[in-house]
Amino acid sequence: MASTNTGAVRKKALDVLRSGRFIMGKEVEFFEQEVAHYLGARYAISCANGTDALVLALHAAGIGAGDEVLTTGYTFFATAEAIMQVGATPVLVDIDSETFNMDPLELERSITSRCKAVLVVHLFGLPAALSEIQAVCDRHGLILLEDCAQTFGASYQSRKIGNFGLLGAFSFFPSKNLGGFGDGGLVITSDLKAAETVRMLCNHGSARQYYHECSGYNSRLDEIQAGMLRVKLNHLDEFNAQRKQLAQWYRELLKDTEVIFPDDREEHIYHQFTVVLPSGRDMIKKRLASKGIATAIYYPLPLNKQRALADHTSIVELPVCEQLAEHCLSLPIYPNMTREQVQLVADELIRAV
Repeated sequence: MASTNTGAVRKKALDVLRSGRFIMGKEVEFFEQEVAHYLGARYAISCANGTDALVLALHAAGIGAGDEVLTTGYTFFATAEAIMQVGATPVLVDIDSETFNMDPLELERSITSRCKAVLVVHLFGLPAALSEIQAVCDRHGLILLEDCAQTFGASYQSRKIGNFGLLGAFSFFPSKNLGGFGDGGLVITSDLKAAETVRMLCNHGSARQYYHECSGYNSRLDEIQAGMLRVKLNHLDEFNAQRKQLAQWYRELLKDTEVIFPDDREEHIYHQFTVVLPSGRDMIKKRLASKGIATAIYYPLPLNKQRALADHTSIVELPVCEQLAEHCLSLPIYPNMTREQVQLVADELIRAV
């Protein structure tokens, strides 16, 4: 985080500590108002983490036992886990090799008679092909939901991600583009009934203190996290612009190599800068580590190969997911990273390749 904002974040945390109000206070109220305005959503309901946001969104959409939900096979486990937690079955869909996102053609091929919704994931900061995916949903009467954990602040056709489906779910895990100093999550919607359901479920199924309409969750964003996220939200567009500049530098430096890197897309906000290597991915990762360069593999085992899903979904072959899982590597990218640091990473990567 930029040093000029460190003092403001520290002050906000101290202000909350001095107030003695740590749960369901003004910071959460103001954050929800400000984040709804930023995202262009009618309602924004904060919660404890991004996984809860997915579970709450699925509940509010009426997803439950006996339903199937189509989602990508290439994402963090929480996406499928949330579907299982509401009693539904994930149906895994292969991805587009250029975007890492759900392939709309594969989506339509994967629909069964029990499918009720599509939970689309916008991976690595790049919005999925929402026009095509929404068209599939419309043709088959499916509810569209969005997992926006990695795309806070991204837009698609001039609208912020999270507003295309009935509900959008976000994560404020510290490494996210808008990251907190602990866990946190958010659900947005423009549907009043869905918003009321999410807010009630967040607070033990209660719309009025000590009166409970259903069994819910204890899933609330705390005041300190909300206050610090308010400070960072004011600088999010600046941080995302820096990520775009870093990605452009990477593209310039890697353009004449065997490394396959993300295309220049206006809507991409580069939560990760993930490249595809011709071979030797694990050895290259170790070599970069020996030079003090931290990289990451997202995700080494696609969902159709995860043991935890073996009894909860039909096992399918997802050739693109499986291929990319063996060859992808995410390079360092974060606000305030310098051109010299990008040059160092690129040089060492080229040598290793």
